[in-house]
Amino acid sequence: MAGKRINREIKTIEKMINIYEKAHPASSDTPDFYQTLFAYAINRLEKCRYGEEKPACKQCPIHCYQPKMREQMKLVMRWAGPKMLLHHPILAIRHLLDDRKPVPDLPAKVSKRTPQTQNIKK
Repeated sequence: MAGKRINREIKTIEKMINIYEKAHPASSDTPDFYQTLFAYAINRLEKCRYGEEKPACKQCPIHCYQPKMREQMKLVMRWAGPKMLLHHPILAIRHLLDDRKPVPDLPAKVSKRTPQTQNIKK
């Protein structure tokens, strides 16, 4: 379950993609491209190792997006970001403030093994 910060990030990305999509409609060969991009972004946000303490994606030392999707998201954000100030000023200002926060230390990676299997010696 996502917290307040992740939910705000999801809402911000949704609005940015919507603004971009209105000006740059998807081609007929990929009509659901923006929905796929948004679903991918939600998945990445929900799995962020930083959780609620996440830095802005452009400052993050971990690049969790695949290169193709990262480039597409950068394109969307560069184009729609300035327009967010007109369409969704509070979300835009909150995003800009989050962008100024320092990057926290990387949290320890959670092991996927169960405690029972960790104690077994070979």
